Amino acid sequence: MSPDKLVYQANQIARFFHSKPHEEGVAGIAEHINKFWEPRMRRQFFELIRAGDAGFDTLVVEAAAHIRPPPAAEKVAG
Repeated sequence: MSPDKLVYQANQIARFFHSKPHEEGVAGIAEHINKFWEPRMRRQFFELIRAGDAGFDTLVVEAAAHIRPPPAAEKVAG
């Protein structure tokens, strides 16, 4: 997925949760991403978070601390 599309999707989730109390919004974003984003998307998400300002909504950035990192890629025996 393109980085722009991933940021857009995360920010769409945040847009919904802005109507909730702050802590509930942060928790809701994390819960949604943990439930519905596949490991590949979460891996890319964390790469973008680590790289700096990718354009994520501030609630998304706060929620990152509560999002499960994807499992490490398994090494394939050759």
